[in-house]
Parts: sequence; C-alpha cells; structure tokens
Amino acid sequence: MSQPAIPSQKLGFIGLGIMGAPMAAHLASAGHQLFVHTRGKVAQLIADSTAVRCDNALDVARRADVVFVMVPDTPDVQAVLFGPAGVAEGLSPGKVVVDMSSISPIATKEFAARIRALGCDYLDAPVSGGEVGAKNATLSIMVGGEPAVFERVRPLFELMGKNITLVGANGDGQTAKVANQIIVALNIEAVSEALLFAARAGADPARVRQALMGGFASSKILEVHGERMVKRTFDPGFRIELHQKDLNLALASARALGVSLPNTATAQELFNACAAHGGRAWDHSAMVRALEKLANFEIGQTPPAQA
Repeated sequence: MSQPAIPSQKLGFIGLGIMGAPMAAHLASAGHQLFVHTRGKVAQLIADSTAVRCDNALDVARRADVVFVMVPDTPDVQAVLFGPAGVAEGLSPGKVVVDMSSISPIATKEFAARIRALGCDYLDAPVSGGEVGAKNATLSIMVGGEPAVFERVRPLFELMGKNITLVGANGDGQTAKVANQIIVALNIEAVSEALLFAARAGADPARVRQALMGGFASSKILEVHGERMVKRTFDPGFRIELHQKDLNLALASARALGVSLPNTATAQELFNACAAHGGRAWDHSAMVRALEKLANFEIGQTPPAQA
C-alpha cells in the first residue's frame, strides 16, 4: 500500500460509477479512511478496499471531514446535497464539500452559497479524462472556490489527477468543464468527418489517422477516438447521453449570456441523432455513426467504384 500524501483523513465519496469508483479507490489506497455511498452496486475495487459503506449521504457527511460527490447531473447533485438524508443534514462547521460532477455553473453558485451558510466550504471540481484518466489517476481537474480551501484539498486532488487548476470562484470550475466539453465535441465531429471522408474516398482510414498523428491536426481525440472509429469499438468510456447533458448546459448558458454557439448546436444534433438510433449509451466517439447515416457509408466499408 502506498503512503498517504498527507496524514490520513476521514473522507467521504458519494457516487461510485464508471468514474467515481476508481477515483474513490485512489483515496482509499493512499491510506485515507473512506466512507462511501452509491445508488447502485458497489464496484469490486471498492468492496475489496478499506472503504466503509454508508446507508445514505447524511451518514457519509456526518463521518467525513471532506465529502466528494461524483454523480451524473445537476438534479442528482441537488438531491445528494439537499434532499432527505442528504449531505447538508450531516454537515457540521469546518467540513468541505467537493462536487466533482459536471453540472450547471449557475446552480453550482447556489449550492455553494447554501453550503457556506452552514459554516462549511465548497469546491466545484469537475474532471476531464474519462474512465482511463480516472483509473490511471491522470484526470484534469478544474476547480472553483476559495484559494485556501483549494490548497487544503489539493493533496487529495493529486491522488486522482495530474493537471489541477484553480480556475476562480465557485462556478468557474464548472464553466471550464463546459468549455472543455464544447472543445471535445467539436473535435470528435471534426475527426469523424475527416476519417469518413478519407474512407469514402478509398484511402485506408487507419493509415490516414497514422499520418495525421504526426502533424498539426494531431490531437488526443484523433489518437483515442479516431482509433475507436476505425476499429468500431464504441463501448462507453464516456456515454453520449452524458455529453448531451453537458452540451445542454453549454447551450442553455449561452442563451442566458446572449452568445451564439452554432457548431456546438450542430454537435448536439448529431448526438441527438445517435440517441434516436438507440445510441444514448454508446461512447461519444460514436457520433461518427450519425455522419455515416447521412453518407450511407461506414468507415471500414469498401467504397463503391468511382464513375
């Protein structure tokens, strides 16, 4: 067992899904006392750890000094924090709530104010890097909150991620995550179009991808999701329905700000088309399937003879 980065602390973790389970496991394996709660089945790596399972979020908050939350959407965070037997009921002054979910920046500011009114501190700390980043503790973590609180929690963030940035005040971490999801979606769309074009033109899409990896068009999306598109491996690392949720946040916030995000809207419509074909649980790299439907051609097929 590795030594803890700081003296052992009492930590809580609520939400043990694809991302949350490995993130929580890193905290437990570092020697911290971990109290957990989740709606579904507890992942084996958590069951095999020293983590203590609690009946509800209230019990987690009562027993832990720092409570991490990693659930799917804004209503889920609200329910975990302020619903019956929620975190707020178990807090006492001086504790810290860290929401690592990806949710509304506007709602985040409200949640933070309500937690601070209880004499506690709040950080919004959404992450990027997907299941692979969660398992390898290489997540990018975008944080909103007070600098002193950030510094208190930073050693714990360092057990889960590598690129850890205090962006600004509460809500700014979520704003950075929305910006991240815009960039990721548009890059997936660009890689999808490029590889579909190459395949339909008769070139080997795998070799085209390899050639592009050495130039200015290279990106993490081309590297990871381009390979998924070529190999047709769309088991979720990050589900389309979750990216739809994030782009809904982007588009709703943009409307409130009077900002036009035309290509973000296009990417969302492509995700919507995938969902209409039963793909809400596909990996978000499967956006390419919507473009393939429009082209009546799939990457990997032999193109028809040119006239």
